[in-house]
Amino acid sequence: MSQHRLARIALSLVLTSPVSAGAAAYRLVAPDGTVYLTNAPNDPRYQRLRGVSGTEAGWLRVPDPRAPQFAAEISEAALQYGVPQRLVEAVIRAESAYNAAAVSRKGARGLMQLMPATASMLGVHDSFNPRQNIDGGVRHLRGLMDRYSNDLRRALAAYNAGEQAVNWYRGVPPYPETQQYVERILLDYGGAEGAGQPRAIFRYVGQDGTVTYTNIPVGSHSPR
Repeated sequence: MSQHRLARIALSLVLTSPVSAGAAAYRLVAPDGTVYLTNAPNDPRYQRLRGVSGTEAGWLRVPDPRAPQFAAEISEAALQYGVPQRLVEAVIRAESAYNAAAVSRKGARGLMQLMPATASMLGVHDSFNPRQNIDGGVRHLRGLMDRYSNDLRRALAAYNAGEQAVNWYRGVPPYPETQQYVERILLDYGGAEGAGQPRAIFRYVGQDGTVTYTNIPVGSHSPR
């Protein structure tokens, strides 16, 4: 489906310095789309998140501040077409980061990045209208899930790269962008099978005592 650039496979969570359950959390969205969270901001671009704190217990459950304005549309479409709401939210985060005016290099538009031909096929007259876009995108995803017998990997790959590519390769095509796209959404949704499994969290302690939590099994990242 849409083939815009993916900067990273998944959300990166960075907590610098030893943390406590009551530590304040700050958020920064880097130019490449990676989201950084920290309790010790060292960049003026960080913004404090209200009601969120660091924890050594596991994953930080931080709501996207832009999500609430589309919560009703997402909930309605998810319920109507029988697609898990968390999955719809994960697709929107990967596709547009909740930017209703997003346009990819290929011309995909809106929250769920519908290509003009696909939007027309789905009866979506205005891809920049959040309700129309979400309804069409979720309906399209539901159709792909049905087509591939609820094989979420293939359905997501088809959403990103098109059904023809998935059928040709009989699975996720060997396109780095599509492979990263599928893994990113499944991880965000909740596990490799996308069905409520816990998200892996890795903990690193630097030589200076800095503690880093991340869902990417590599060293800590720095915003650019």
